[in-house]
Amino acid sequence: MIKIIKITIIGLLAALFLAIVAIYVGLHLSLPKLSGELKSRKIVAPVTIERDRLGTAVVSGKNRQDVAFALGFAHGQDRFFQMDLLRRNSAGELSEIFGPGAVSLDKRHRFHQLRKRAEQIFDKLPTAQQQLLERYSDGVNQAITEQSLKSFEYILTGASPKPWQPTDSLLVIYSMYLDLQGNTINRDMALTMVERLFGQPMRQFITQTSNYQAALDNSLFPSDPPLIPRIEQSMIANRVDVEIAELEEVGSNNWAVTGAHTESGSAMLSDDMHLSFAVPIIWYRAQLNYPAADGQKVQVTGVSLPGAPAIVVGSNGKVAWGFTNAYIDTADWIAIDDSEALTLEHETIKLPDSVVDFQLPMSRFGPVKTYGDRQYALAWVAHQDYAVDMELMELETASSAEEGLELAKTFGVPVQNLLIVDDKGNAGWQPTGAIPSRTNPADIAQPINEIQAVAWEQDEGRLPREYNPKNGLLWSANARVMSTRDAIRFGDGGYALGARSAQIRDRLQQQQEFNEADFYRIQLDNQARFYRPWQDYLVNALMSQPQRFAKDIQYLRQWQECACSDSVGFTLVKSFRNRLIDAAFSPVENALRQHDLSLSVLKRYLEPAIWQLLNEQAQSWLPSEYTSWDEFVIASYVASTESLLAKYSDSNNYQDLAWGRVNSLQIQHPFSKQIPLLSNWLDMPTVEGFGDTFMPAVQGKNFGASQRFIVQPGLEAQGILTIPGGQSGHPLSKYYRSGFKEYTSKLSTPLLPGEVEARLTLQPTH
Repeated sequence: MIKIIKITIIGLLAALFLAIVAIYVGLHLSLPKLSGELKSRKIVAPVTIERDRLGTAVVSGKNRQDVAFALGFAHGQDRFFQMDLLRRNSAGELSEIFGPGAVSLDKRHRFHQLRKRAEQIFDKLPTAQQQLLERYSDGVNQAITEQSLKSFEYILTGASPKPWQPTDSLLVIYSMYLDLQGNTINRDMALTMVERLFGQPMRQFITQTSNYQAALDNSLFPSDPPLIPRIEQSMIANRVDVEIAELEEVGSNNWAVTGAHTESGSAMLSDDMHLSFAVPIIWYRAQLNYPAADGQKVQVTGVSLPGAPAIVVGSNGKVAWGFTNAYIDTADWIAIDDSEALTLEHETIKLPDSVVDFQLPMSRFGPVKTYGDRQYALAWVAHQDYAVDMELMELETASSAEEGLELAKTFGVPVQNLLIVDDKGNAGWQPTGAIPSRTNPADIAQPINEIQAVAWEQDEGRLPREYNPKNGLLWSANARVMSTRDAIRFGDGGYALGARSAQIRDRLQQQQEFNEADFYRIQLDNQARFYRPWQDYLVNALMSQPQRFAKDIQYLRQWQECACSDSVGFTLVKSFRNRLIDAAFSPVENALRQHDLSLSVLKRYLEPAIWQLLNEQAQSWLPSEYTSWDEFVIASYVASTESLLAKYSDSNNYQDLAWGRVNSLQIQHPFSKQIPLLSNWLDMPTVEGFGDTFMPAVQGKNFGASQRFIVQPGLEAQGILTIPGGQSGHPLSKYYRSGFKEYTSKLSTPLLPGEVEARLTLQPTH
């Protein structure tokens, strides 16, 4: 019997070993070819793809179309599964890979019918853009054809890669619309329901103007607080404390100085785009080299988005550009009644072995949803014909900041704050992207008679601009950038609170001359200026019971006034603030949840409102189980701290609440979240976190600066481009984690590619 057991165990181990060897060999076979020579019928001249130690794709060709083919080839080699997810995400087609668990997400995105819209828009694009997208698709598809074995993601899911279509690149842009403007849509409906359930005074109370304003022209909206609305006591008595999710503030920081503030006389730009982190990271390092139509050499270096043939943020030696999400109002809900004619459109969602059919009500304004007992149609800029195009690529050959601003008026992207600088020392700001021409944006659903239907079909061409300001400083960080007058015209689509913008502005005003290292320090600035009043308020509250809270007070006084890795006090302050807001506004949140809505899309707005409640001690808002606001505040702090200790400490030790541990950076592959055994193989190493939301150094557990980019045009050799992850999506590639350690160590990775490690030449077949 023992011998049989031994033989069985040996057999099982041998089988396991052979399986591991087979998997390892199979994965190696799926690694792309990075050196040598390949043939293609889709190019007219030789084109090369070189890679440095980071895997940066350096593409060189004789014309832009061949370069598009080669960039598509590189993207297909390194990132095809990521590209597949992006196109499926916006089209509502994830269920075909992931099964029934993705159906609800697919239905939400199929609501917008973005695949149909992409196909319609592609047919209207200029011929040159169509051809460029076709060549890019050809490059992607040849890369997939060249694979000896499909990538592990398809092996695990049992799916097969489908050819890339030119329209899929437009779907990739649409995926950014969903990420960058999805909360604008939800915000307006949440405010609509707040007004329906609680009245206009509650909506005005929630959206009152913050003291944190940092517009470029220093204009201010009045911040006088409105009257605090009363809440029915039945809602207070029946409230249930719930956590109002703190949504990731998808957006970015960027700022610039004119040549008057640099030693070289060239203007300088900083840009760090804030997005959710995953493996692989969203951006792809690339440099494109080709001759322009006039024969001049073009070399543009920056980050590309796998799935599209353009450099999104970068520098061409004469100009450099970067973006932040603009958060102007780009969506309106329209209240409709039974008299409005609707049609039903049939949608089919494919699953691996079945289909799900559903019908989508459509109106003349857009798709229709029901909230409560009322129907609302959605007018959204992403539904318009001018929403997506490839005009962004025009920046590759721009020779001045002024030229770039003019070109940017027609970009088909989610509306962004564009900052652009040039080698002559000029710097400018302008909103760019798809902006509806309607002039009456609103926070809540509008009646039909107030909808400017024709204006919705037109892209706004009259845009505010700031060019070479007297102080030579420009900044944007998702808060209001434009004047109060322009802000009324373009509306609020979910602006950031403004604390981050103000801190960046103040840093820029503190010195006269800057270099790249100075800008990098601002990117890493995690001083907790926003939390100062909260720390002070909490210490004073706990001092009412100094013996009970002696340890807490000590940590709070030693908080270092920063979101530093070793700060326990910062963790206590931040958690307390969130808990207090959640508890105070729980009656409103409870009411919204009955309609599948939440205050989460409005939580950043609640800062002035919560301070008004604290200062005025509003009795109608005080939970019935407490006799005073002081008691309520202390209870909120105790509850938040107990929750932290229960989650992060096995021994009730406050040292376990250091911010670096609580906010540790965990960048995961989508598959490891479902199969934890794959974590060590697929994920980036977990590292101590730093930074937070209301400061330049934005960072959460899996969110933050998706790249750190700093450059003076013409001085790219001094430029910085640091990314929290590698180029390749293949776990056995040497480029899978390249650059991650430098990012987390706060090192400044060079912008320009380094020494060539691999060279692949694509030769035309005639």
